[in-house]
Amino acid sequence: MIIRDAFNSRRRFLAITAGMLVCLATFSTVSAKDNWTSVRSKNFLLVGNASEKDIRKVATRLEQFRDVFMRLFSNAKFNSPVPTTVVVFKSMSSYKPFNLGNNAGYFQKGEDVNYITLTTELSAQNPYSVIYHEYVHLLVDNTSGNVPSWFNEGLAEYYSSFDIEEDRKAHLGDLIPYHLETLRQEKLLPLRTLFAVDHYSPYYNERGKRGVFYAESWALVHYLILGNNSQRVSQLGKFLQQINANVAIDAAFKQAFQMEIETLEKELKKYIEGHTFKMQVATFEHKLEFDNELKTALLTEAEAEGYLGDLLLHTNRLKDAEVRLQQALTLDPTLTSARASLGILRARQGKFTEAKKDLQEAVKGDSSNYLAHYYYAYALSREGMDENNFVRSYPPDVTSTMRAELKRAIELSPTFPESYRLLAFVNMISGEQLDDSINLLKRALALSPGRQDIDLMLAQIYMRQERFDLARQALGPLTGGKDRQLQSQAKMLLDSIKRYEEQIARYRSEIGSASSEPRLQQREDTSTSGTKQEPGRPDMSESDYLQEALRPVGAGEQRIQGIFLKLECDSKGTAYFFVQAADRTYKIRATALGRVEFTAYTQSAAEVTCGARKTPENVVVTLRPASDPKDVKAKIDGDAIAVELVPKDFVLKK
Repeated sequence: MIIRDAFNSRRRFLAITAGMLVCLATFSTVSAKDNWTSVRSKNFLLVGNASEKDIRKVATRLEQFRDVFMRLFSNAKFNSPVPTTVVVFKSMSSYKPFNLGNNAGYFQKGEDVNYITLTTELSAQNPYSVIYHEYVHLLVDNTSGNVPSWFNEGLAEYYSSFDIEEDRKAHLGDLIPYHLETLRQEKLLPLRTLFAVDHYSPYYNERGKRGVFYAESWALVHYLILGNNSQRVSQLGKFLQQINANVAIDAAFKQAFQMEIETLEKELKKYIEGHTFKMQVATFEHKLEFDNELKTALLTEAEAEGYLGDLLLHTNRLKDAEVRLQQALTLDPTLTSARASLGILRARQGKFTEAKKDLQEAVKGDSSNYLAHYYYAYALSREGMDENNFVRSYPPDVTSTMRAELKRAIELSPTFPESYRLLAFVNMISGEQLDDSINLLKRALALSPGRQDIDLMLAQIYMRQERFDLARQALGPLTGGKDRQLQSQAKMLLDSIKRYEEQIARYRSEIGSASSEPRLQQREDTSTSGTKQEPGRPDMSESDYLQEALRPVGAGEQRIQGIFLKLECDSKGTAYFFVQAADRTYKIRATALGRVEFTAYTQSAAEVTCGARKTPENVVVTLRPASDPKDVKAKIDGDAIAVELVPKDFVLKK
């Protein structure tokens, strides 16, 4: 089992498609010396150099959109525990250094902060369509990890045309002309093909193919919500429930819609070719007004520079971010938020000594900033990882500091899931406080039910405690999730549980049956000075039974016994087992750990992770000896086929 932290592995850069470099001369002419204002609403923090009136309008519109979405999905529990900051620029010229795609607006998702950026200057582009689209993804993904791509994208496009009239008439599902034009010019995808598309598919990623995928996803969702007088809405809900339960597509479809997929294909084609597209208008009794809830404040130049620097940090422009954050701290050395952002920037640069210094100052300077405490613990956790995000162990004093900082972060912000996740991760690495870690992960999942990486961590802890039924329960939804890496890890863990239980059951069964059978009587052999046992299995010891339970050695294979010292992992995904045998230390390669058979015949078997073993185990390794001269020169003894953990007193018979 491999323990890794995936904090940085899921970042998506949205609507930033070109011009990855902005010259320093252009950058330096844009400053935060304009009048900057902050407006805080219930769900958003807005900052900008636009007028206060314009910023308040943006805040109201975003709150209206969120409110309408929540009301129309009243049965679902949507949540957005990660804070969202909105940067509102007064013009395209002031927006340009932060807008590499020359868009009217974009959405940047983050694990710690989400960013929305836009300009209030009128242009041909509608800045809100992309923002609404991505905000729907944020809410949906946080709720479920198994929502199919076609529905996720189709629903996001359906809501991207949101508009509101007189603050009480919400317009949804307006016609998107370029989607309709695409569908009428290109051949529709068979619905089975559409349903099978995920984030790795060509239809999702390739420019020449994704247009029809987005268009058809929008049209299908539009039809299922508004077509046939909305008679398909309840069927759509049942279909999604079946898919979420990992029911096969054809079976789920037939059970939900009570017809074949081909029938719906014909209905959709007729809907697209006709002129029956409708718009949904939701009229509310009272106006959706939020103005009285908005709190406004002026920002200092240092604070404005700090926000701009953090925005650049979250769009992965570290050099530009560093300039802004340094400027903010030059203007105000006590600005904790900028100091914390600079600390995370240093950590991402691998400059951990500087990072820790900045973050220590941040937590001392403002003990009420939960992100500063979280960032400090996060930087300490990253310092112990290699380039593949693998961690071996943390020193006790570092573990203690991380725990203290994360507990403080949770105390300050109980709704921020990353603090719970990271604290559980620290406990899992140390092998301590596992019961507490289960509670931490359950609280994180209550805030973010769609976080399947948290489900995986929960399953790993259950496995350590040998609570295999609970581990299976946590892993089940991951096998049908949209993240293929998590799918693979979940399947590997489920296979590991199955093998372990089968081997232990067989081993215990044989031992139990042997001890319950009558032992054969021994008779004195007068021809020798000792005793002689009659042949028979009841006289076999536990060690004898284990000898037979071990994986048989195949043709061309070799088996050794020794002490499992460490597992080294390189950047290419290859791992090397180091086993100290009686004669020497063996280096045994595994090009794919998932193909190595792992079996444990001990009750307290530890997870197989990259790095030195905390408690080196007695193992029997089956390998295919190296024959390539290059491997011999590299001192590689062979390729691992099976690794079996055995009791300390077990000795393999020759």
